[in-house]
Amino acid sequence: MSRGIGEFEVVQGSIPEWLAVVIALLTQLGSVWFLVLVLTALYWTATDARDDIATVAGMAIAGMGCYKGLKEVFGLPRPEAPLIDPTLLPWLIEPLYEATATVGGYGFPSGHAVNTTVVYVGLAAVLPIGTRRLRYGAAAGLIVLVSFTRVALGVHYVVDVVVGAALGLALVGGFFWLFGRTRLDRPTVAFGLGVPFTAFLYVASDGGSSGRILLAAALGAFTGWQLVVLGRRVAAEPPGTLAMRSLSARGLAALLAAVVLVVGTTDGPLFSVSTAAGLVGFATAAVVVVPVARHAGRARSKRS
Repeated sequence: MSRGIGEFEVVQGSIPEWLAVVIALLTQLGSVWFLVLVLTALYWTATDARDDIATVAGMAIAGMGCYKGLKEVFGLPRPEAPLIDPTLLPWLIEPLYEATATVGGYGFPSGHAVNTTVVYVGLAAVLPIGTRRLRYGAAAGLIVLVSFTRVALGVHYVVDVVVGAALGLALVGGFFWLFGRTRLDRPTVAFGLGVPFTAFLYVASDGGSSGRILLAAALGAFTGWQLVVLGRRVAAEPPGTLAMRSLSARGLAALLAAVVLVVGTTDGPLFSVSTAAGLVGFATAAVVVVPVARHAGRARSKRS
């Protein structure tokens, strides 16, 4: 049974051939690689907002685990309605279009819609740039734009992107509701919940490569952030105070996550999905820890 409502005839019929490549490029605003690049760049450069960027990154990891797991559960196919035949494009442009506008796997819900909503609404909520109305307006515009490109390219039905955006909003709202009801810092909560969400994908995909790699990234991010907080508090708190209990808890949490990461990703041969997942996990931990360590080192140098 089709999920379509005749949207492709309406949308695709009004798009000229030359605009297809532009749409294929614009859809990358919601792709995982682009959003990871944006969050990493902000996390490494925006030192005053680093905790907030880490919070959004944690929500994004959880969101990816959630929608990818739901795709496996529902198992609903994508539409077979490509915007154009890539072979009709000039030979220089054809590979670019195929790389950006074609995709496999299941179609419900739209991952681009979830990713775009979680990241851009999350950033609008935490970054003090411009006015609140301007930030949320820009986020809404990007969500609509990316969702439109997914339908225009013929890789999603309208219901896929609508449910994806609704799921993203529910995740962001749920996270911020939880932030106000716990004493833990926001990045710990976000990265911590990323682990069960990605574990859901791991189970739903029967231990598939996507589930292994994303779960390893979640464990690595959680481990890295616990080390960041541990380092900050060791530098700020004298030994022998009551706060050392909290430090011990952080260290134990980081150790347990690291042990799970090592054990769970070294059960195969050298060149395997398990090894790749382990490398992704430790690389993610390094991305979280390194900029904070560098900043702390520079601050100590200035004081001395």
